Amino acid sequence: MLKDLVLRNRSFRRFNHSKRITPDTLRELVDLARLTPSGRNMQPLKYLLVTSEEACARLYPQLSWAGYLKDWDGPIEDERPAAYIVMLGDTALVPNFGIDPGIAAQTLLLGAVEKGLGGCIFGTIKRDEIRTLFEIPAQFEVLYVIALGEPVEKVVIEDVKVDGDIKYWRDADQVHHLPKRALADVIVGEM
Repeated sequence: MLKDLVLRNRSFRRFNHSKRITPDTLRELVDLARLTPSGRNMQPLKYLLVTSEEACARLYPQLSWAGYLKDWDGPIEDERPAAYIVMLGDTALVPNFGIDPGIAAQTLLLGAVEKGLGGCIFGTIKRDEIRTLFEIPAQFEVLYVIALGEPVEKVVIEDVKVDGDIKYWRDADQVHHLPKRALADVIVGEM
């Protein structure tokens, strides 16, 4: 059921690094994204698949981890992602990418959940460093990095408190708490 996949699809930031993900699995996820709707059907998104431990280690420091968790610099080495997908936009096809990256990224993550994996979309990344590290040609804009792996953390959804604070947090047991607004708070009217 789709709602079950959506509920299981959280922004995971801690993984079982020893459970490697194959390039074939990443190709299957990109194939799902490839089939999603695209503005004017331009299909401008391209993907760099990162699975080797050496390449993962080079990509890891180019990401900003959990901005609300000020005392956390990211996962320990054994809990780092097992693979990444770097999402690129081909500027030779279109100058901007509209909603295509969001549709594709969500589809990739839903596909990952279906396979027992989890992930996190990173938008705060060192784009120039990533371009240099992986020799990405100038025609490609580095859009996002999607970290993937077998999650080792528990993420729970809870209601936003009365004070309206939406910041996620971790408790003493390292359970990740994710406040979500109530349905009544996001529907502004019915006609």
